[in-house]
Amino acid sequence: MNNVPIEKHRLSGMFGFTLVWAGQIVSVLASNMSGFALTIWAFQKSGGSATVLGIVEVCFLIPFLIVSPFAGAMVDRYNRKLMMMISDLGAVLATAAILILNATDVLQIWHFCVASAIYGISGTFQWPAYMAAITTMIPKEQYGRANGMMSLIDSGPAIFSPMLAGMLLPIIGLTGILTIDVITFFLAIGALLFVHIPQPQQTEEGKEGKGNLLQEAIYGFKYIFARRSLLNLLLVILCLNLTGGLAQSLTAPMILTRTGNNSAALGAVESAFAIGGVAGGLIVSVWGGFKKKRLRGMLIGWGMSGLLGFICFGLGRSLYAWIPVAALAAMGFPLAQSASNAIWQSKVAPDVQGRVFAARRFIAWLIDPIMPVLAGALADYVTEPAMTTSTSFLSGTFSWLTGTEPGSGMALQYVFAGILYLIVILVGLNIPSVRNVETILPDYEQPKEMLTESE
Repeated sequence: MNNVPIEKHRLSGMFGFTLVWAGQIVSVLASNMSGFALTIWAFQKSGGSATVLGIVEVCFLIPFLIVSPFAGAMVDRYNRKLMMMISDLGAVLATAAILILNATDVLQIWHFCVASAIYGISGTFQWPAYMAAITTMIPKEQYGRANGMMSLIDSGPAIFSPMLAGMLLPIIGLTGILTIDVITFFLAIGALLFVHIPQPQQTEEGKEGKGNLLQEAIYGFKYIFARRSLLNLLLVILCLNLTGGLAQSLTAPMILTRTGNNSAALGAVESAFAIGGVAGGLIVSVWGGFKKKRLRGMLIGWGMSGLLGFICFGLGRSLYAWIPVAALAAMGFPLAQSASNAIWQSKVAPDVQGRVFAARRFIAWLIDPIMPVLAGALADYVTEPAMTTSTSFLSGTFSWLTGTEPGSGMALQYVFAGILYLIVILVGLNIPSVRNVETILPDYEQPKEMLTESE
């Protein structure tokens, strides 16, 4: 009689990781289609308000941040594959609710806000679980490649989702797109059923972090604060998110305003961002990123975002400028993100990665809940009125940069955000503990028996 646990006969290693990754690609493609269609719906429903779109985003971020530390502790405490499934299940329930409300013609913006909150809570489990699973499924030499593949989940489906949503919306409507989204969630969950995700072996840090759920959640923060190099690196990222937040949520309203609510133009720009992200992700997936001096990859990626993704994008006034700039800027994101993830996966003890990664994201996103509303309100009540009024200081000083037509105020916010973004990068480079983060802390090694290609 075979006494080997059934789980051990499932796929593991890089092949198992690739299967899970493929399920997520399909699911995220459909989710991005829903997100695109719902963004258009909310923008039109609200009469073209950037503030409303910002509020919807905040409804995602606040629950995400509140629950995140506890979700990270649960990822370390319980089976990580189960946590991934719970994340997907929560998201599919929220999408199904929006589907029913829209099909019965009672969908309102506040419903979308509630669903966004559920998406946020579900997402708290997904990211730390997937990041920690990489550590136990594959050897550290493959971290850069795996993280490059994970970046394709963010950018790959986004190439086709705006175009597909734009084509399908007039044919099957929002209800049809949401139906597709619900179906694909079960494909992602099904892929997990065939994969074995090893649990990490206990380390001294894991023993130190034992306690009740609150104590284990707090330990993620204590771990980071006890390691100055990781903390300072994280504070630099927090500052980048702060400066970038002055503009990032304005992409859709700026493009729609400057093109007369042309959803096809918005779709083209979003697809350009996605194509650039896919190109960058493919390069990192094949190349594997910097094996040493990974910080170099982060700095190159950040620089491309600041210069191209903010300053040059804000200066553009048509698709002829936005599309190439968006594609080039997005190529830097996978390089920066995969390098950042690989540093954290190498330097953090595997059995506490769930709570540490959750704490990491909590700190990095600490300011994010107010930034979409702040950026939207700044556009609606300050920069947009000022740039379209010929007698204002902003219009008189900066009209040569972004023009004075509708959308120019939001464009100016992009330019200012990019300048501040580059300043933060330069300051970060001059902090020794950040510059030397890869040599200050040792790497953690996974036992070789946990990293076999199949079991």
